[in-house]
Amino acid sequence: MPIDLSPLDKHHDLLLEVPLKVRQGHRFQPTGFPDLGAAEFDTREGRSLLVESAQSMANRLEAVCWDDSANDLIEPLRGLSYVRVLLPAKDNKQEFLTSSVLEAHRLNSPYIEKAIPNCHAEIQNDIGVKNRPIDRPRFVKTVFKYDVGSLLHGVFLESMDGRLRIARSICAFIEADGVKTAASGGVKNDRVHAAKDEAGGRTAKEGFGNLPFPRDEYTADKITLYTSMDLAQIRGYGLGEDATKLLILLALFKLRSFVDSPMRLRTACSFELEDGGDIIGKNAPEFKLPNRDDLVGKKGENGEWSGELPTLVRKLTGTQPAESDETKTEKMRLTIVTFTI
Repeated sequence: MPIDLSPLDKHHDLLLEVPLKVRQGHRFQPTGFPDLGAAEFDTREGRSLLVESAQSMANRLEAVCWDDSANDLIEPLRGLSYVRVLLPAKDNKQEFLTSSVLEAHRLNSPYIEKAIPNCHAEIQNDIGVKNRPIDRPRFVKTVFKYDVGSLLHGVFLESMDGRLRIARSICAFIEADGVKTAASGGVKNDRVHAAKDEAGGRTAKEGFGNLPFPRDEYTADKITLYTSMDLAQIRGYGLGEDATKLLILLALFKLRSFVDSPMRLRTACSFELEDGGDIIGKNAPEFKLPNRDDLVGKKGENGEWSGELPTLVRKLTGTQPAESDETKTEKMRLTIVTFTI
């Protein structure tokens, strides 16, 4: 059954605020930053904490689409465009190295830029940026063709042209409010020689001896996953009704898959939904986040998934003839390159 997105028609974005709770116990381990540690900050309500950053959440929203055991997209999403990077052939077999889905800079990854055939030259030729203003519709259609995820998570093709950038159209982060520090510690035991031996060169610097360490975790009165989808930006791509709906459904699939997962962010940081009710739009209360089965459906005997999202993926995959070059660039494709350095 088609997913009704009409409640979003009058909104330029979709905001979700999803209450979370620690899966077991009370303590959790937040993200940390070099030379800073945990990112605590003050609000009018008191002390708060950044539990997971926007950049980390972007990686997690991509991870729910990727099958590590197959080194490929999960089955319902196969057909979405991305660049797949392989190693040179060895014993007539090429091993998987990475992909634009996994790389921090997506299409601007050095493993793609320096691969053969020259994918960047193809992209640059499709965009046609030399010595002229950026043709934004042409740029967007090219990105859709090579790496559709970049239209959700953003990309900056600075190695081609410093003007070629797309901002994130989906953003998520996790914050905790009313936080308190839960101080603890531990020790790394050396079962062979617990004491240090400076004369023998066996010191803590080399990893010898018993090494005690402090540890700070946190408790919180409230933990919230905040997400926003810039519907105006997605519609503004001008990709047509099917491609626009695919992008919105793909973003919703990522969010639903993440909240349905164990949400184990780190060894000592695992969350679950505070309640099992519907997830309702903060600014669009008439819209609720679809279930995963509603988005991708079931796998049929013919191997095809029945949901609206995989149906749109098949429709927009570039195997059908196009009426013109302009419409041809709207078809998604898998691009395979080899990294040889």
